Amino acid sequence: MRFLRISVLVVAVALASLASASADTNYVLVSNKWTSAQTAAVQAAGGTVLFSHGKSGLGVATSSAPDFLSRALAGNAFQYGAVDTVVEWQHPVADYSAGDDAGNVVADAVINPANDRFYPIQWAHTAVESPAAWAAGCTGLGARVAVIDGGIFAAHPDLAGAVDTACSASFVPGQNYNQDVGTFWHATHVAGIVAARDNNIGVVGIAPEATILGVKVLHNGSGSFGAVIGGILYASDPASFGATGCARADIINMSLGAEFPKNGQGQLVAALNKAVNFAASNGVLVVSSAGNSGIDFGQAYNWTVVPGTSGSGIAVSATAPLGWAQGATNYDRPASYSNYGEGLIAVAAPGGDAALPGTALCTLPISPGTITQPCWVFDLYLSTSRGTTAAGAYSFAAGTSMAAPATSAVAALIVQNHPGISLGALKAMLLNSTTDSGKVGHDEFYGRGFVNARLACQQ
Repeated sequence: MRFLRISVLVVAVALASLASASADTNYVLVSNKWTSAQTAAVQAAGGTVLFSHGKSGLGVATSSAPDFLSRALAGNAFQYGAVDTVVEWQHPVADYSAGDDAGNVVADAVINPANDRFYPIQWAHTAVESPAAWAAGCTGLGARVAVIDGGIFAAHPDLAGAVDTACSASFVPGQNYNQDVGTFWHATHVAGIVAARDNNIGVVGIAPEATILGVKVLHNGSGSFGAVIGGILYASDPASFGATGCARADIINMSLGAEFPKNGQGQLVAALNKAVNFAASNGVLVVSSAGNSGIDFGQAYNWTVVPGTSGSGIAVSATAPLGWAQGATNYDRPASYSNYGEGLIAVAAPGGDAALPGTALCTLPISPGTITQPCWVFDLYLSTSRGTTAAGAYSFAAGTSMAAPATSAVAALIVQNHPGISLGALKAMLLNSTTDSGKVGHDEFYGRGFVNARLACQQ
């Protein structure tokens, strides 16, 4: 899910090694710190280090030796380790074509450059009061949001200039940060929610002047624990991966998740926790989607969802109106699919929903003209997508994957107003600027409340 130039050569070389050793098994290894002693232990056990991070003590190695892990752990170099596992991290609730029978694409970018054509049907901006934030000068300028996800189509006209292409990276063997499959490209949709430019073209992000750092860890929705861990470490400390001149992210967005029994994948989950906590120790806010299985994790005592529950990051539940095209304005209505639960949710944000029954058609104004679709489609979240042409496209989609970047974008507005803000202060301002929804005070679905861009900018 990427790389470019010498600044990312170290990781690129490591991934090339991984691709050439496809018959080998990969391992996530954990120590207090990763030094030459850990590298020597890997080599002595018959393995090769694919990447390592000295400060966190985390790394991934590969080996064809069947007893590699037991040999590597036999000494005192590592606290624990496990065979790396590939997981399907993304399960979209809905993505919808409004003109392409192949699915996903609302319209290839045949657009009128006189204005942002699809802005009138982006209900999420009304929901979080983005226009009031923009009027106050809050656009996310100077904030860096890492999208740890699949490939980002950085050439999309609404993302042109938004993606730091020189510092974006990939932890997927044989793939650059700007590669993926199909016409949707999950990360491209997520990036547009955060920072699609207000450029008189298509859609607008909640933080339209923020910078996106693309970190590809998934391909077609799947990826390994090791890749996700590497992506988190890179986004929070790119210099340790040889990316000189690349600033760390202020916010990491992970619109991905996997659910496990609490006794399953324990060591890999622990390593992921350590990566998230390292990011926090380096001042980075980690925002994750809560998941789309409709589970109350406050009651599902034997199950966990990661990275939503990982380390000191925060998880986001999803909301959507039911029948917005027909006049509904219940923007904080819980989405039908969203996970929730005490101990899981920090805040709620717009994620879209496909729950409106029926196949009635609705016609809404865009700029210029109108668009006609089944009414339920307009309850989804519209953002950038890959499409089928070099000009990119736009897609409707729904999921907590959409709610997380809406939250990350609001956090980016705070970062703009408070350069150099500490993680503790950023998290407090984000939580304190929400509007109370559901039960009075903190509750299992909304956490501290529904995110609000206007209030975030007033602090």
